[in-house]
Amino acid sequence: MSVVLVTGANRGIGLALARAYAGRRDKVLATVRRGSDQKDLAAFAAEAGGWVEIIEMDVSDPLDVARAKRQIGSQPIDVLVNNAGVSGPDRQRAVDMDFEGLAETLNVNSIAPLRVADAFLANVEAAKGKIVAISSQMGAMQSAAADALAYRASKAALNKLMQGLATELRPRGIPVLIVHPGWVRTDMGGASAPLSPADSAKGLVKLIDELTLANSGKFLSWNGKELAW
Repeated sequence: MSVVLVTGANRGIGLALARAYAGRRDKVLATVRRGSDQKDLAAFAAEAGGWVEIIEMDVSDPLDVARAKRQIGSQPIDVLVNNAGVSGPDRQRAVDMDFEGLAETLNVNSIAPLRVADAFLANVEAAKGKIVAISSQMGAMQSAAADALAYRASKAALNKLMQGLATELRPRGIPVLIVHPGWVRTDMGGASAPLSPADSAKGLVKLIDELTLANSGKFLSWNGKELAW
């Protein structure tokens, strides 16, 4: 049995990951923001028979992350999945930017995953575990697309922060993976997306199972394809 912490586990890819891991009898620490809709996660946790523990944690709030860390204590964590994220403000063009929304998007999508990784690093190290960041190919610097610019910029920043984390943690034996989950039918991905959350989660779990220091710091798609930065 492994212990897996998944942020943003109340819906979409996060909930699908919680289902996938609990379904094979791994212990899931499912974190959700206080006040968010937890109905589906709570129903699944109730039927999962103790394999899922719901922990309230706002990844963008340092004090709340510290509180969740105290709640979890020194429990070893085999896999830490930074999945929580936001799509950004309504206005996010370079010539029409909601700058407060941009700052919030960067805080949640870029800064918070590093904050969470640092907060639970001792837990991951105790298990000789792994750290995973759910990113997006929309953050690739090779693309000059300007739509959803706050979201794109936040994922590009996340990629660089996680790449740096992978470099720093390599001597300590902790691999870090940056992964694009595919275009998934979620609230963020929309109903026309070709990939179901369950199929994305299945591919992600396989990638995480195979993650070693040999592919630490890489930017991969859910199906294992290496992506350009």
